[in-house]
Amino acid sequence: MLPRAGIGTHMTNEETKLAKVIQGRADALLEDLKLHVGLPTGGCNTEALSETRQRLVERLVALGARIELIPGDPKPNWLLGGGDDVDIPPTAICSRTRGREGQPRILIAGHLDTVHDPEGDFRALSISDDGTTAVGPGCVDMKGGLVIAVAALEALDEVGLDASWTFLMNSDEETGSYHSERALSEQAQRHDIGLALEPALPGGELVVERMGSGQFYIETRGRSAHVGRAFSDGVSAVTALAKCLVHIGEMADMGRIINVGPIQGGSVTNAVPDLACAWGNTRYPTPQAADEIAAMLDEMITESDALPAVRVERSFNRPAKPLIEGTQRLADAARDAAESLGQKLPFAKTGGVCDGNILQSAGLPTIDTLGVRGGGLHTKDEWIELPSLVERCQLLAVLIHRLTQRGIRT
Repeated sequence: MLPRAGIGTHMTNEETKLAKVIQGRADALLEDLKLHVGLPTGGCNTEALSETRQRLVERLVALGARIELIPGDPKPNWLLGGGDDVDIPPTAICSRTRGREGQPRILIAGHLDTVHDPEGDFRALSISDDGTTAVGPGCVDMKGGLVIAVAALEALDEVGLDASWTFLMNSDEETGSYHSERALSEQAQRHDIGLALEPALPGGELVVERMGSGQFYIETRGRSAHVGRAFSDGVSAVTALAKCLVHIGEMADMGRIINVGPIQGGSVTNAVPDLACAWGNTRYPTPQAADEIAAMLDEMITESDALPAVRVERSFNRPAKPLIEGTQRLADAARDAAESLGQKLPFAKTGGVCDGNILQSAGLPTIDTLGVRGGGLHTKDEWIELPSLVERCQLLAVLIHRLTQRGIRT
Protein backbone atom coordinates (compact mmCIF):
# COMPACT_ATOMS: atom_id res chain seq x y z
CA MET A 1 0.00 0.00 0.00
CA LEU A 2 1.50 3.34 -1.06
CA PRO A 3 1.38 6.32 1.33
CA ARG A 4 -1.51 8.66 0.75
CA ALA A 5 -0.64 11.73 -1.34
CA GLY A 6 -1.72 15.11 -0.05
CA ILE A 7 -4.30 17.16 -1.91
CA GLY A 8 -3.95 20.91 -1.55
CA THR A 9 -6.27 23.85 -1.96
CA HIS A 10 -7.27 25.78 -5.10
CA MET A 11 -8.68 22.62 -6.65
CA THR A 12 -12.03 22.49 -8.41
CA ASN A 13 -14.49 19.77 -7.39
CA GLU A 14 -13.68 17.91 -10.61
CA GLU A 15 -9.95 18.07 -9.95
CA THR A 16 -10.39 16.91 -6.37
CA LYS A 17 -12.41 13.95 -7.58
CA LEU A 18 -9.77 13.20 -10.21
CA ALA A 19 -7.00 13.20 -7.59
CA LYS A 20 -9.00 10.92 -5.29
CA VAL A 21 -9.67 8.45 -8.11
CA ILE A 22 -5.93 8.23 -8.73
CA GLN A 23 -5.23 7.87 -4.99
CA GLY A 24 -7.60 4.92 -5.03
CA ARG A 25 -5.49 3.29 -7.72
CA ALA A 26 -2.27 3.37 -5.70
CA ASP A 27 -1.95 -0.40 -5.41
CA ALA A 28 -2.83 -0.89 -9.08
CA LEU A 29 -0.12 1.57 -10.09
CA LEU A 30 2.46 -0.40 -8.14
CA GLU A 31 1.35 -3.71 -9.62
CA ASP A 32 1.47 -2.23 -13.11
CA LEU A 33 5.00 -0.98 -12.47
CA LYS A 34 6.06 -4.47 -11.34
CA LEU A 35 4.63 -5.92 -14.54
CA HIS A 36 6.39 -3.52 -16.89
CA VAL A 37 9.71 -3.53 -15.05
CA GLY A 38 9.63 -7.31 -15.45
CA LEU A 39 9.46 -6.97 -19.24
CA PRO A 40 13.13 -6.61 -20.32
CA THR A 41 12.94 -3.95 -23.03
CA GLY A 42 16.65 -3.11 -23.13
CA GLY A 43 19.06 -4.23 -25.81
CA CYS A 44 16.52 -3.88 -28.65
CA ASN A 45 14.67 -6.89 -27.23
CA THR A 46 11.92 -7.08 -29.85
CA GLU A 47 9.73 -9.56 -27.99
CA ALA A 48 9.52 -7.53 -24.77
CA LEU A 49 9.17 -4.24 -26.65
CA SER A 50 6.26 -5.66 -28.63
CA GLU A 51 4.54 -7.04 -25.54
CA THR A 52 4.93 -3.75 -23.66
CA ARG A 53 3.62 -1.77 -26.62
CA GLN A 54 0.66 -4.11 -27.07
CA ARG A 55 -0.33 -4.01 -23.40
CA LEU A 56 -0.33 -0.21 -23.32
CA VAL A 57 -2.01 0.17 -26.70
CA GLU A 58 -4.88 -2.09 -25.64
CA ARG A 59 -5.63 0.18 -22.69
CA LEU A 60 -5.56 3.28 -24.89
CA VAL A 61 -7.85 1.62 -27.44
CA ALA A 62 -10.30 1.00 -24.58
CA LEU A 63 -10.34 4.79 -24.10
CA GLY A 64 -11.28 5.33 -27.75
CA ALA A 65 -7.83 5.88 -29.26
CA ARG A 66 -7.08 5.21 -32.92
CA ILE A 67 -3.80 3.37 -33.46
CA GLU A 68 -1.20 3.84 -36.16
CA LEU A 69 2.20 2.13 -36.28
CA ILE A 70 4.80 4.25 -38.07
CA PRO A 71 7.65 2.18 -39.57
CA GLY A 72 11.08 3.15 -38.28
CA ASP A 73 13.92 4.56 -40.34
CA PRO A 74 17.43 3.01 -40.36
CA LYS A 75 20.34 4.53 -38.47
CA PRO A 76 23.43 5.85 -40.25
CA ASN A 77 25.80 2.94 -40.91
CA TRP A 78 28.71 4.51 -39.01
CA LEU A 79 26.89 4.75 -35.69
CA LEU A 80 27.51 2.08 -33.09
CA GLY A 81 24.83 -0.48 -33.83
CA GLY A 82 24.05 1.19 -37.15
CA GLY A 83 23.68 -0.73 -40.38
CA ASP A 84 22.72 -3.99 -38.68
CA ASP A 85 19.11 -3.25 -37.79
CA VAL A 86 17.37 -6.51 -38.65
CA ASP A 87 14.07 -5.57 -37.01
CA ILE A 88 13.56 -1.81 -36.80
CA PRO A 89 10.80 -1.11 -34.26
CA PRO A 90 7.76 0.97 -35.20
CA THR A 91 6.50 4.00 -33.33
CA ALA A 92 2.97 3.69 -31.97
CA ILE A 93 0.73 6.74 -32.44
CA CYS A 94 -2.41 6.45 -30.28
CA SER A 95 -4.79 9.38 -30.82
CA ARG A 96 -8.12 10.36 -29.32
CA THR A 97 -10.10 13.48 -30.12
CA ARG A 98 -12.73 14.31 -27.53
CA GLY A 99 -14.29 17.56 -26.39
CA ARG A 100 -14.95 20.96 -27.86
CA GLU A 101 -13.58 22.14 -31.18
CA GLY A 102 -10.45 24.23 -30.93
CA GLN A 103 -9.17 22.89 -27.62
CA PRO A 104 -5.42 22.24 -27.42
CA ARG A 105 -4.04 19.10 -29.02
CA ILE A 106 -1.76 17.47 -26.44
CA LEU A 107 1.09 15.14 -27.42
CA ILE A 108 2.30 12.76 -24.71
CA ALA A 109 5.62 11.09 -25.54
CA GLY A 110 7.14 8.06 -23.85
CA HIS A 111 9.80 5.51 -24.74
CA LEU A 112 9.52 1.78 -24.15
CA ASP A 113 13.22 0.93 -24.22
CA THR A 114 15.75 0.90 -21.39
CA VAL A 115 19.54 0.60 -21.33
CA HIS A 116 19.57 -2.64 -19.33
CA ASP A 117 20.75 -6.02 -20.62
CA PRO A 118 17.68 -8.21 -21.20
CA GLU A 119 19.79 -11.29 -20.42
CA GLY A 120 21.30 -9.81 -17.25
CA ASP A 121 20.44 -10.51 -13.62
CA PHE A 122 18.80 -7.10 -13.06
CA ARG A 123 15.30 -8.15 -14.06
CA ALA A 124 12.62 -7.31 -11.46
CA LEU A 125 11.29 -4.63 -9.12
CA SER A 126 12.60 -5.01 -5.58
CA ILE A 127 10.72 -3.00 -2.94
CA SER A 128 12.46 -1.65 0.17
CA ASP A 129 11.46 -2.89 3.62
CA ASP A 130 9.72 0.39 4.45
CA GLY A 131 7.81 0.40 1.14
CA THR A 132 8.90 3.89 0.12
CA THR A 133 11.39 3.05 -2.62
CA ALA A 134 12.07 0.26 -5.09
CA VAL A 135 14.93 -0.75 -7.36
CA GLY A 136 14.52 -2.20 -10.82
CA PRO A 137 15.55 -1.89 -14.49
CA GLY A 138 13.81 1.08 -16.07
CA CYS A 139 11.62 1.67 -13.02
CA VAL A 140 12.23 5.41 -13.23
CA ASP A 141 13.48 5.76 -16.83
CA MET A 142 10.83 5.46 -17.94
CA LYS A 143 8.49 2.61 -17.08
CA GLY A 144 7.17 4.62 -14.15
CA GLY A 145 6.34 7.44 -16.56
CA LEU A 146 4.47 5.11 -18.92
CA VAL A 147 2.50 3.61 -16.04
CA ILE A 148 1.36 6.95 -14.61
CA ALA A 149 0.49 8.41 -18.02
CA VAL A 150 -1.89 5.63 -19.02
CA ALA A 151 -3.43 5.68 -15.53
CA ALA A 152 -3.88 9.47 -15.72
CA LEU A 153 -5.76 9.18 -19.02
CA GLU A 154 -7.93 6.39 -17.61
CA ALA A 155 -8.73 8.49 -14.54
CA LEU A 156 -9.69 11.49 -16.68
CA ASP A 157 -12.03 9.24 -18.64
CA GLU A 158 -13.54 7.75 -15.48
CA VAL A 159 -14.31 11.19 -14.07
CA GLY A 160 -15.77 12.30 -17.42
CA LEU A 161 -13.21 15.00 -18.21
CA ASP A 162 -12.66 15.28 -21.94
CA ALA A 163 -9.28 15.86 -23.53
CA SER A 164 -7.80 15.51 -27.00
CA TRP A 165 -4.51 13.69 -26.81
CA THR A 166 -2.02 11.61 -28.72
CA PHE A 167 0.20 9.13 -26.92
CA LEU A 168 3.39 8.46 -28.87
CA MET A 169 5.45 5.44 -27.86
CA ASN A 170 8.85 4.82 -29.44
CA SER A 171 11.37 2.07 -28.77
CA ASP A 172 14.76 3.66 -29.43
CA GLU A 173 15.11 6.80 -27.31
CA GLU A 174 18.04 5.38 -25.39
CA THR A 175 19.96 4.88 -28.64
CA GLY A 176 19.25 8.31 -30.12
CA SER A 177 15.69 8.06 -31.54
CA TYR A 178 17.03 7.60 -35.06
CA HIS A 179 14.30 5.11 -35.92
CA SER A 180 11.54 7.34 -34.53
CA GLU A 181 12.87 10.86 -35.20
CA ARG A 182 10.66 11.37 -38.26
CA ALA A 183 7.52 10.29 -36.38
CA LEU A 184 8.38 12.57 -33.46
CA SER A 185 8.89 15.58 -35.73
CA GLU A 186 5.71 14.93 -37.72
CA GLN A 187 3.56 14.59 -34.61
CA ALA A 188 5.13 17.70 -33.06
CA GLN A 189 3.86 19.72 -36.00
CA ARG A 190 0.31 18.40 -35.54
CA HIS A 191 -0.02 19.31 -31.86
CA ASP A 192 -0.07 22.39 -29.64
CA ILE A 193 1.51 21.12 -26.42
CA GLY A 194 4.18 18.51 -25.71
CA LEU A 195 4.43 16.47 -22.49
CA ALA A 196 7.23 13.90 -22.24
CA LEU A 197 7.54 11.31 -19.51
CA GLU A 198 11.23 11.42 -18.61
CA PRO A 199 11.80 11.13 -14.84
CA ALA A 200 12.13 14.23 -12.71
CA LEU A 201 15.59 15.32 -11.62
CA PRO A 202 16.72 13.92 -8.23
CA GLY A 203 15.12 16.75 -6.25
CA GLY A 204 11.84 16.47 -8.18
CA GLU A 205 12.77 19.35 -10.47
CA LEU A 206 11.06 19.98 -13.79
CA VAL A 207 13.61 20.48 -16.56
CA VAL A 208 12.89 23.61 -18.59
CA GLU A 209 16.16 23.84 -20.52
CA ARG A 210 18.44 21.17 -22.04
CA MET A 211 21.69 21.05 -23.94
CA GLY A 212 21.75 19.45 -27.37
CA SER A 213 23.57 16.25 -28.28
CA GLY A 214 25.44 15.00 -31.31
CA GLN A 215 27.25 11.82 -32.32
CA PHE A 216 30.43 11.69 -34.37
CA TYR A 217 32.84 9.14 -35.86
CA ILE A 218 36.52 9.58 -36.68
CA GLU A 219 38.20 7.11 -39.02
CA THR A 220 41.88 7.24 -39.95
CA ARG A 221 43.58 5.20 -42.65
CA GLY A 222 47.29 4.61 -43.16
CA ARG A 223 49.58 2.00 -44.73
CA SER A 224 50.34 -1.35 -43.15
CA ALA A 225 53.92 -2.57 -42.87
CA HIS A 226 56.01 -5.07 -40.90
CA VAL A 227 57.27 -3.33 -37.78
CA GLY A 228 60.75 -4.91 -37.84
CA ARG A 229 61.52 -5.12 -41.57
CA ALA A 230 59.72 -2.10 -43.05
CA PHE A 231 58.58 0.20 -40.27
CA SER A 232 59.47 3.36 -42.18
CA ASP A 233 57.29 2.23 -45.09
CA GLY A 234 54.22 2.18 -42.88
CA VAL A 235 51.86 4.98 -41.97
CA SER A 236 50.16 4.41 -38.63
CA ALA A 237 46.44 5.00 -38.55
CA VAL A 238 46.54 4.71 -34.75
CA THR A 239 49.09 7.52 -34.44
CA ALA A 240 46.98 9.66 -36.79
CA LEU A 241 43.89 8.95 -34.71
CA ALA A 242 45.75 9.82 -31.52
CA LYS A 243 46.65 13.22 -32.93
CA CYS A 244 42.97 13.76 -33.85
CA LEU A 245 41.87 12.85 -30.33
CA VAL A 246 44.34 15.26 -28.74
CA HIS A 247 42.92 17.97 -31.01
CA ILE A 248 39.36 17.03 -30.06
CA GLY A 249 40.30 17.23 -26.39
CA GLU A 250 41.36 20.82 -26.93
CA MET A 251 37.96 21.73 -28.44
CA ALA A 252 36.03 21.36 -25.19
CA ASP A 253 35.33 24.36 -22.97
CA MET A 254 32.66 25.38 -20.48
CA GLY A 255 30.10 25.72 -23.25
CA ARG A 256 31.10 22.65 -25.25
CA ILE A 257 31.28 19.07 -23.99
CA ILE A 258 33.09 16.59 -26.25
CA ASN A 259 33.71 12.99 -25.22
CA VAL A 260 35.40 10.15 -27.10
CA GLY A 261 35.01 6.41 -26.60
CA PRO A 262 35.12 3.62 -27.61
CA ILE A 263 38.29 3.44 -29.73
CA GLN A 264 39.53 0.75 -32.09
CA GLY A 265 42.84 0.40 -33.93
CA GLY A 266 45.19 -2.31 -35.10
CA SER A 267 44.97 -6.04 -34.54
CA VAL A 268 48.56 -7.07 -33.71
CA THR A 269 51.52 -5.30 -32.16
CA ASN A 270 54.10 -6.18 -34.85
CA ALA A 271 52.34 -4.57 -37.81
CA VAL A 272 51.83 -0.86 -38.48
CA PRO A 273 48.05 -0.42 -38.31
CA ASP A 274 46.31 0.84 -41.44
CA LEU A 275 42.90 1.51 -39.85
CA ALA A 276 41.74 3.13 -36.61
CA CYS A 277 38.46 4.65 -35.53
CA ALA A 278 36.71 6.27 -32.60
CA TRP A 279 33.17 7.23 -31.72
CA GLY A 280 32.22 10.27 -29.69
CA ASN A 281 29.43 12.35 -28.24
CA THR A 282 29.14 16.10 -27.87
CA ARG A 283 26.81 18.38 -25.91
CA TYR A 284 26.15 22.03 -26.75
CA PRO A 285 23.99 24.79 -25.25
CA THR A 286 23.04 26.63 -28.45
CA PRO A 287 22.78 26.04 -32.20
CA GLN A 288 25.79 28.33 -32.61
CA ALA A 289 27.90 26.11 -30.34
CA ALA A 290 26.79 23.07 -32.33
CA ASP A 291 27.91 24.76 -35.57
CA GLU A 292 31.28 25.59 -34.01
CA ILE A 293 31.87 21.99 -32.94
CA ALA A 294 30.79 20.69 -36.35
CA ALA A 295 33.19 23.05 -38.12
CA MET A 296 36.10 22.05 -35.87
CA LEU A 297 35.45 18.36 -36.47
CA ASP A 298 35.18 18.89 -40.21
CA GLU A 299 38.52 20.72 -40.27
CA MET A 300 40.26 17.41 -39.58
CA ILE A 301 38.97 15.81 -42.80
CA THR A 302 41.61 15.11 -45.45
CA GLU A 303 41.44 14.04 -49.07
CA SER A 304 40.55 10.37 -49.31
CA ASP A 305 43.86 9.49 -50.98
CA ALA A 306 46.01 11.28 -48.38
CA LEU A 307 48.25 9.31 -46.02
CA PRO A 308 47.24 9.32 -43.32
CA ALA A 309 43.63 10.00 -44.33
CA VAL A 310 41.01 11.27 -41.89
CA ARG A 311 37.28 10.78 -42.35
CA VAL A 312 34.65 12.42 -40.12
CA GLU A 313 30.96 11.55 -39.89
CA ARG A 314 28.57 13.36 -37.57
CA SER A 315 24.89 13.57 -36.68
CA PHE A 316 23.64 16.33 -34.41
CA ASN A 317 20.06 15.08 -34.33
CA ARG A 318 19.08 16.41 -30.91
CA PRO A 319 19.28 20.20 -31.01
CA ALA A 320 19.64 22.27 -27.87
CA LYS A 321 16.35 22.93 -26.07
CA PRO A 322 16.47 26.51 -24.77
CA LEU A 323 13.79 27.98 -22.54
CA ILE A 324 11.29 29.58 -24.92
CA GLU A 325 8.16 31.51 -24.04
CA GLY A 326 5.79 28.64 -24.79
CA THR A 327 7.75 26.22 -22.64
CA GLN A 328 7.94 28.76 -19.80
CA ARG A 329 4.14 29.12 -19.86
CA LEU A 330 3.74 25.36 -19.91
CA ALA A 331 6.14 24.94 -16.99
CA ASP A 332 4.28 27.62 -15.04
CA ALA A 333 1.01 25.74 -15.64
CA ALA A 334 2.62 22.53 -14.37
CA ARG A 335 3.92 24.28 -11.26
CA ASP A 336 0.49 25.79 -10.60
CA ALA A 337 -1.09 22.33 -10.85
CA ALA A 338 1.56 20.87 -8.54
CA GLU A 339 1.04 23.55 -5.92
CA SER A 340 -2.72 23.02 -6.07
CA LEU A 341 -2.02 19.37 -5.21
CA GLY A 342 0.24 20.36 -2.31
CA GLN A 343 3.38 19.44 -4.24
CA LYS A 344 6.51 21.43 -5.02
CA LEU A 345 7.84 21.72 -8.58
CA PRO A 346 11.16 23.57 -8.80
CA PHE A 347 12.65 24.28 -12.24
CA ALA A 348 16.12 23.29 -13.45
CA LYS A 349 18.25 22.77 -16.53
CA THR A 350 20.42 19.82 -17.51
CA GLY A 351 23.03 18.58 -19.96
CA GLY A 352 20.94 15.47 -20.56
CA VAL A 353 18.92 15.09 -23.73
CA CYS A 354 15.68 13.33 -24.60
CA ASP A 355 12.89 13.33 -27.16
CA GLY A 356 11.77 16.69 -25.80
CA ASN A 357 14.73 18.17 -27.69
CA ILE A 358 13.37 16.80 -30.97
CA LEU A 359 9.78 17.85 -30.26
CA GLN A 360 10.65 21.44 -29.38
CA SER A 361 13.07 21.71 -32.31
CA ALA A 362 10.13 20.80 -34.55
CA GLY A 363 8.16 23.75 -33.12
CA LEU A 364 6.27 22.20 -30.19
CA PRO A 365 6.56 23.81 -26.72
CA THR A 366 7.44 20.82 -24.52
CA ILE A 367 8.14 20.00 -20.90
CA ASP A 368 9.79 16.64 -20.58
CA THR A 369 10.33 15.54 -16.98
CA LEU A 370 6.76 14.82 -15.93
CA GLY A 371 7.58 11.25 -15.00
CA VAL A 372 8.22 9.79 -11.56
CA ARG A 373 10.92 10.72 -9.05
CA GLY A 374 13.97 8.58 -8.44
CA GLY A 375 17.59 8.20 -9.41
CA GLY A 376 20.42 5.89 -10.43
CA LEU A 377 19.40 6.07 -14.07
CA HIS A 378 21.18 3.64 -16.41
CA THR A 379 22.73 1.69 -13.51
CA LYS A 380 21.86 -1.40 -11.48
CA ASP A 381 20.99 0.98 -8.65
CA GLU A 382 18.12 2.57 -10.59
CA TRP A 383 15.44 3.39 -8.04
CA ILE A 384 12.01 4.98 -7.79
CA GLU A 385 10.36 6.93 -5.00
CA LEU A 386 7.13 4.94 -4.80
CA PRO A 387 4.83 7.73 -3.50
CA SER A 388 5.64 9.59 -6.72
CA LEU A 389 3.55 7.06 -8.68
CA VAL A 390 0.40 8.58 -7.20
CA GLU A 391 1.69 12.14 -6.88
CA ARG A 392 3.01 12.48 -10.41
CA CYS A 393 -0.01 10.68 -11.85
CA GLN A 394 -2.23 13.23 -10.11
CA LEU A 395 -0.07 16.06 -11.39
CA LEU A 396 -0.16 14.79 -14.97
CA ALA A 397 -3.93 14.25 -14.92
CA VAL A 398 -4.73 17.66 -13.42
CA LEU A 399 -2.31 19.35 -15.81
CA ILE A 400 -3.87 17.67 -18.86
CA HIS A 401 -7.31 18.72 -17.63
CA ARG A 402 -6.26 22.33 -17.08
CA LEU A 403 -4.42 22.55 -20.38
CA THR A 404 -7.52 21.20 -22.11
CA GLN A 405 -9.65 23.89 -20.43
CA ARG A 406 -7.25 26.83 -20.52
CA GLY A 407 -4.35 26.10 -22.88
CA ILE A 408 -1.11 27.85 -21.93
CA ARG A 409 -2.26 31.45 -22.16
CA THR A 410 -0.84 33.87 -19.61
